Amino acid sequence: MIDETIKINPVRNVNLSAAKLSEPSELTDDELVKLVLAGDETAFACVFERYRKLVVHLVSRFFRQRQEIEDIVQQAFTKIYLSLKDFRGGHDKSFSAWLTRLTVNACYDELRKHGRRSENLFSEFTDEERACFEQIANDSAPNAEKSLVTKDLAEKVLARLDAKERLALTLLHGEDFSVAEVANIVGWSESNVKTRLFRCRNNLRNIFRHLFS
Repeated sequence: MIDETIKINPVRNVNLSAAKLSEPSELTDDELVKLVLAGDETAFACVFERYRKLVVHLVSRFFRQRQEIEDIVQQAFTKIYLSLKDFRGGHDKSFSAWLTRLTVNACYDELRKHGRRSENLFSEFTDEERACFEQIANDSAPNAEKSLVTKDLAEKVLARLDAKERLALTLLHGEDFSVAEVANIVGWSESNVKTRLFRCRNNLRNIFRHLFS
């Protein structure tokens, strides 16, 4: 799995040798943050090791190329490191929720840079891909075949969505967050999240209507 193989230094020019780590499981997130802020660089290495898989998992929900994932994970951990002074803990899972929010924001920033592609989606699908779509829609494709083609086809469709729409859709349906959790992560109101999801579903409906017309 990619989250098991990616190796990234969380902050450039900071020595985070694994040899310096000492039983990170014995420290709480809040304790590690306090140590980092006090100048203990190895404490952030503990944070990195504890949350590396989570951050890589979140980033890989939005991006597929290995180098791109590595770059954005690097950006996310750099942002986390530089923002630790703003962290307000005090309760269970508060750090993981805060870290998730910063990671999603890093993904959103990158999605906005990519911009929404042209609307000429349909010309990009080959006849074979259209046939696979129809098989999947009719539940007639073999399970193995569905697994192989769905990721590629879904990526082409999702790439046509507005960055905010894709963000909301992926967190709600890909990560099984509630509307309230999505709102907290992205910093929107719940009504804004629902509006984005409504628009997203309409856009997807239009895409598939056009695709099979």
